[in-house]
Amino acid sequence: MKKFIKNALLYISAFVPMYVLVLVKLIVELINDNLHFNVLNTLNLVTLLLLIISGAFGLWWNVCAEKGQTLNIEIISKKNTTDQHFFGYFSLFVFFAIPLDLSLVSAYCVYVLVLIMIGVVYINNSLYYINPFLNLLGYNFYDVTYRVVGQENEKTTKMFFRGDLNLKDGKCSVKVKNQHFYFVEKKKD
Repeated sequence: MKKFIKNALLYISAFVPMYVLVLVKLIVELINDNLHFNVLNTLNLVTLLLLIISGAFGLWWNVCAEKGQTLNIEIISKKNTTDQHFFGYFSLFVFFAIPLDLSLVSAYCVYVLVLIMIGVVYINNSLYYINPFLNLLGYNFYDVTYRVVGQENEKTTKMFFRGDLNLKDGKCSVKVKNQHFYFVEKKKD
């Protein structure tokens, strides 16, 4: 159950930028008297705040609080693929945040159902590396071939690193969160 909750919170965190956009839109509409406080708008406001808080907490829990296993590795090859994943989600943000009228019950229901469907795909396919919130926080995403120091066999995985991952000798320490979610802790230059 803990693993499912962590994965669900990672999924929720991927959409925090979109939740913020929708929240800003809702607040601006309320301030300009284009919308009025009613049950649905209040529900929208509370839901968005809860999603933002739980997404931020989920990302913090997965990245900072959860210990995970630490490995000393040597990176054989790396490719920054942040841009390949970020813009697909960004277009989804724009699609939902700008034209969607959450003051309509039908639009709100469609919004929730689409997020649930995307969540099922995200969690079932271990797409944890697709997280624009991490990118906005300065992390880049890399496809990496590596070997654990002292071992011969090579492995591939996806890793996050804050900034550009330039290594002199390829050696670094990584924190393994799960088989699809590694964070480079420190470079060993």
